[in-house]
Amino acid sequence: MSKKVKIFVAEQYDPYFNLATENWIFNDMDTDSHVLFLWQNDETVVIGKHQNPWTECITSKMEEDGVKLARRQSGGGAVFHDLGNTNFTFMSSKDSYDKDANNKIITNALKAFGVDAFANGRNDIEVKIENEEGSRKISGSAFKVKRDRSFHHGTLLINADLSKLANYLNPNKKKLESKGIKSARARVINLAEINSKITHETLSGAIIEEFCRFYDAQAQVEVLNYDFLKSVPKVNEYYDELKDWNWLYGKTPKFNHQFEERFTWGGVEVHINSNKGIMEEVTIFSDCLHPPLIESFAETLKGVQYDAKAVEETLTKLKDEFQDHHGEVDDFTQWLISNIR
Repeated sequence: MSKKVKIFVAEQYDPYFNLATENWIFNDMDTDSHVLFLWQNDETVVIGKHQNPWTECITSKMEEDGVKLARRQSGGGAVFHDLGNTNFTFMSSKDSYDKDANNKIITNALKAFGVDAFANGRNDIEVKIENEEGSRKISGSAFKVKRDRSFHHGTLLINADLSKLANYLNPNKKKLESKGIKSARARVINLAEINSKITHETLSGAIIEEFCRFYDAQAQVEVLNYDFLKSVPKVNEYYDELKDWNWLYGKTPKFNHQFEERFTWGGVEVHINSNKGIMEEVTIFSDCLHPPLIESFAETLKGVQYDAKAVEETLTKLKDEFQDHHGEVDDFTQWLISNIR
């Protein structure tokens, strides 16, 4: 029996545009159809809803290289996206939702290229590689359920720059304890290494074809761009929300960060308790000969965003109060910024 389907393909590579579209599909679209959305992001680290960006990412390196940070609505771990990834989203009513069916659509599409892929039961899709023990991951997924609807999205590695996984997703070894969800690392492989004919365009076409075949239905592919964003107020609203600091960093679970350094003017040991991206408690131990300066560092930082720019702006103001200690303020400020990035 045929079912109603809708198919969307994003023309933009903007992660906030694509995630805003996902939110619109999940939160606002009627559940009378099975929905497929295919999209790509420019270089972006996408973290799960309950993750800590400072423990998952090397945020300083991302800033240097112009890599965006995005936080999605679903759970799961951190992933690196570039134009070598094809991302997929399935949405359906809660009653008709079938994760296995979604995985089957993806794996059947891959069979058209001679790739024998399988779902491993841990929300990933893997392939066996000839003359290798075990298997390699080519796709990871995350899920969300809400009242009358269900949502399944994931990424397929086609020709991703796998070296950048290590550049941005292996954080510096800091004494930082987080209550957030940590990402698991797995052995991965690009699909183009298995079959060079696999591209975003060819695989998207195969997935669309298999999606329609599975549900015995046809639909016109709707291409989404910024005109679409402007024409749907709810998508525009989600877009602004997803780019906002309060969503990207302010949703971070509680964490503790401890670090120390010795300067020419004394040693410092800093303890920060942060919640929702705000430094709630700051304790500093020091043998500095100017205790009021150290006390001001700690007091001034309470309630400040755990963010390099906010910290720099806050601490620099102390120069007005401590005219004879500009060097100490600069030393401490630059050191602290380097540690929280």
